[in-house]
Amino acid sequence: MELTGIHHLTAVSGHIRENRRFYTDTLGMRLVKRSVNQDDVSAYHLFYADALGTPGTDLTFFDFEVPRETRGTRAITRTHLRVNGPGALEWWRDKLRERGVAAGEIAERDGRLTLDFDDPEGQRLSLVDDKGAGAAHPWERSPVPAEHQVRGLGPIVLSVPVLAPTDRILRTVLNMRPVREYRHPENAKHPVHVYEMGAGGASAELHVAVQSDLPVTQHGAGGVHHVAFRTPTFDSHAAWVARLRELRVPNSGLVDRYWFHSLYFREPNGILFEIASDVPGFMVDETEATLGEKVVLPPFLEPRRAEIVAHLKPID
Repeated sequence: MELTGIHHLTAVSGHIRENRRFYTDTLGMRLVKRSVNQDDVSAYHLFYADALGTPGTDLTFFDFEVPRETRGTRAITRTHLRVNGPGALEWWRDKLRERGVAAGEIAERDGRLTLDFDDPEGQRLSLVDDKGAGAAHPWERSPVPAEHQVRGLGPIVLSVPVLAPTDRILRTVLNMRPVREYRHPENAKHPVHVYEMGAGGASAELHVAVQSDLPVTQHGAGGVHHVAFRTPTFDSHAAWVARLRELRVPNSGLVDRYWFHSLYFREPNGILFEIASDVPGFMVDETEATLGEKVVLPPFLEPRRAEIVAHLKPID
């Protein structure tokens, strides 16, 4: 059994209208699903992705009016977004600075050119050159030229105080492969450990930084809620449900999110993981042309549509 890569990452925004503007107008991603948090319908759940909402391209946000995250360990600390080529990184460095976004310098890290920056709420992001690996589906209505658009999610970085418990879950439960280590200037004392899934590559890596001298993260806006890993079918997803049960890993059991099946559990440091199916996808209830244009709800919430929509804030 193998996971095939990163499915999506879900973060937290305390200013969802400004969030939508930044990710669509500045980063040029497509809002492919405009829905609500299925466990708290007072909050939006927005999905930004490529033109088709392809699994592995979704950066999503819960709309929680909470204080900013206090940074530390036991958390997901950085999200990479893939672009193609050094020219794209140079274009993005200049564009972000023109927009008033504090972007760093382009630097080589773990053998890839990378550009670090924060979104307006402090969400830690990096653009990484994936050298055009895999398919890309640029959005024709994006304000960003097709050749520079975000192609999908790259490596996800998490911080733990001790490696061994997390390493056991990644290797013996999730069947990820430890493949290399590298040094990061923010944590020069310890290497970052790289684990890969499926065929590997930038879209299928989890990077684990050991940071024992940091306090525990206090979660909030500008932080990450969870990361989801890909499995292709309902059958393979059911096999993961059975595997976690057999290994006695506490978990949510199968949760039908309508656009994909989910399975949630926490690794030993409390970081929330999800396994999500690639199917059926976002076009089960919308066409490619109309993705993200209106609030869509899973069938079990449709009877409450009027009530739910009436309490949502305008974001356009």
